[in-house]
Amino acid sequence: MSRRTLPLRAIAHARAGDKGNTSNISLWVNDPAHFAAVRDQVTADAVKHHFGAQVHGTVARHVVPRLHGLNFVMTAALDGGVNGSLNLDGHGKSWSFILLDMHVQIDA
Repeated sequence: MSRRTLPLRAIAHARAGDKGNTSNISLWVNDPAHFAAVRDQVTADAVKHHFGAQVHGTVARHVVPRLHGLNFVMTAALDGGVNGSLNLDGHGKSWSFILLDMHVQIDA
């Protein structure tokens, strides 16, 4: 079977939130048939690499298999958070769109 590479936004949706200097992103796969590929490729290490220097701390991943979702908790990620940062997005609300730009391979 052939595989194709596409951005997560083509097969999933996401929401982001924050608490202080910690960002939280939930990723939900639209079609359960794609969940295994996303789960296997969108690891904590892959997300840490994708965000690069934006995340100074750790990335933890929590799998929600029955809902075909992944939750990522990224520490030291928001330049101090809303009250301590001059960052235009101190809440990290746009971070879901950054994650959705990550590419994965799925069966064609």
